[in-house]
Amino acid sequence: MLRGVVVKAYNSYYYVQTGDKLTMCTLRGRFKKERFSLFVGDEVEYLPLDEGKGVIETILPRRSMLKRPMVANVDQVMLTFAAASPDPSFIIIDRFLILAELSQLNTLICLNKADLADASETGQIVDLYRQIGYSVLATSVKTGQGIGELRCQLYGRITVFAGPSGVGKSSLLNAVEPGLSLVTGEVSTKIGRGKHTTRFAELLPLAGGGFVVDTPGFSFTEFADIAPSELARAFPEIAAAALGCKFNTCLHYKEPQCAVKQAVTEGRIAASRYASYLEVLSEVQENRKGY
Repeated sequence: MLRGVVVKAYNSYYYVQTGDKLTMCTLRGRFKKERFSLFVGDEVEYLPLDEGKGVIETILPRRSMLKRPMVANVDQVMLTFAAASPDPSFIIIDRFLILAELSQLNTLICLNKADLADASETGQIVDLYRQIGYSVLATSVKTGQGIGELRCQLYGRITVFAGPSGVGKSSLLNAVEPGLSLVTGEVSTKIGRGKHTTRFAELLPLAGGGFVVDTPGFSFTEFADIAPSELARAFPEIAAAALGCKFNTCLHYKEPQCAVKQAVTEGRIAASRYASYLEVLSEVQENRKGY
């Protein structure tokens, strides 16, 4: 039996990395009967067969799990957005941050295409999320801005790259690690979104140690599994202010003596963040009506 990490899953085959050896494996039948899902990042034990193939016999316990995209055993999430082309959207940034926060993983934000944006506008976004407590990088593949800093953040860790289509995730990874040669796509001028150039999640090795996971692009996020009472903890600054609310069941919307609403009024919580919170709160409440 050999041990390795699933670096790619495609058409019911699992590609397992052991050192510098890549083995195409199938999943033992009992796992299929149990409907057990195997994901990129899972550590497994497999039985090698002829012609470089194998059968996965054991799936080792997971250290962490990112639900969307589904990736196991990651150390951090690099949420990547465009500073321009397409223009950044606070609600889209916040929706991805919600999923990352609820997965309890260290989260970093990367604003790519900084060369196409007004520096003052990019700076406002960077300052907003840094004040909340996030590490934020502004990068440009064209000028090389931030690439070295980004590389340092990735080495020695397993990092998931996630974010909307067309923000340059694949181009960024090619700049960090030129040998990856990932396929990139242009942003559609008609719809203002990028084409989905990554078709499946894949764990890619870095020369300085660690892996990155290039994931399929997402144009929206869903929150079917989130309860209204859980949402505030996905907004660190709202969760902190909520300790001052009169009612511990406060959802920070219509309730009286709400410390969160007071913090928004006083400018201690950004209006854009509160608007994002209310939009997603309405969505998760709607999802719960059928329960």
